[in-house]
Amino acid sequence: MVTSPDLDRGTPLRQAADAARHIARICFKTGPPRRTGVELEWTVHDAADPARPVDRERLRAALGRHSPTTIDSSSPAAPLRHGGAVTLEPGGQLEISTAPRASLAALIETTDADIAQLSDLLRAAGLVLGRTGIDPWRTPRPVVESPRYRAMRCVFDRQGRAGRTMMYSTAGLQVCLDAGEPDQVAARWAAAHAVGPPLLAAFATAGRHAGRSTGWASARMAAWLAIDPARTGPVWSPARPGADPVAAWTAYALAAPLLCLRGDDDADWTPPAGVTFGDWIAGALSRPPTTDDLDYHLSTLFPVVRPRGYLEIRYLDAQPGRDWRLPLAVLAALLADPDTVARATTLAAPVADRWHAAARYGLADPALARAAADLLDLALTALPRLDLPAPLHDETTRGLRRRRAVAEEGPR
Repeated sequence: MVTSPDLDRGTPLRQAADAARHIARICFKTGPPRRTGVELEWTVHDAADPARPVDRERLRAALGRHSPTTIDSSSPAAPLRHGGAVTLEPGGQLEISTAPRASLAALIETTDADIAQLSDLLRAAGLVLGRTGIDPWRTPRPVVESPRYRAMRCVFDRQGRAGRTMMYSTAGLQVCLDAGEPDQVAARWAAAHAVGPPLLAAFATAGRHAGRSTGWASARMAAWLAIDPARTGPVWSPARPGADPVAAWTAYALAAPLLCLRGDDDADWTPPAGVTFGDWIAGALSRPPTTDDLDYHLSTLFPVVRPRGYLEIRYLDAQPGRDWRLPLAVLAALLADPDTVARATTLAAPVADRWHAAARYGLADPALARAAADLLDLALTALPRLDLPAPLHDETTRGLRRRRAVAEEGPR
């Protein structure tokens, strides 16, 4: 990969080439693809009345010393017993972020333990974790406020109501995989995108929101896609399958409008409308941006696959109960080796750009159902390479076969 000397976080960026060098250095860290991580989000509900609002004070009391500082500035924000970091999304959704593990079995074991600990904390407070990718009962409402979240709301409101739905009502499952060796990065990047629409369709759980059917298989993804394609649309496209990932991500980042312009905590962080990071470098604002500003800007971009040194795969809905393991295993299996990566990309190619159809129709779309079934077959074939213990392998196999049967029953 292209590298550059380390830049101080306060170094001004006066040319787009400086930003490009910084992005190339931090966003695709190469090496053997060994580690896997996961980030799990859930809506949180009153156990007796899931439609009842849950406020930040109730969440703070339930989480105790694990409360993030966004709801308790004095909290130690202690990780869970096995290292999972607890954070809160603006609508009060809970998230566990794991440390990456070289063993998928170890990742699953430790994450299960952290989920059990979190569930126990919530249960003692009369709360439970949700089971779908969007709140089935409540309308969007803020629970956690911050200058960042207020600025996000203001900018997203320029495009309509989808931003508020995303911020306050959605819950996703993010799978984090190594970018791979330098000669593997482009293929792994392409595969992670290409398999997205059929896997979104296969694991869609977000059809009901605010007490009604939405008419979407994944209303969560529908909200994301409706916000702003310059910020949430895919970076890779089957129309340009061989595009260099670093160059594509750099162009995407510089062309994306600013979401937050940081200041004091009591300041308004809302940026001028339409000013991109490239515009900022070119002198659109009163001071030049720094490398720290660029790092923060990258954290405000939410494409379906985001490079963060590793590949953060963001298109999956939250899953009920233990089913979060299934899409994790599928993606780990499909990206287990170069031959499987190539085969997965080929199988997904006919539907690799059908994000909207996947969110709208899910497995009711014949082409998506066919691709999903084929990819699940491939994942089942590759599953033994993940070296899961026999009970976990058997449980995962049964779960994937059930999902494959659902895809097979879809329109053909």
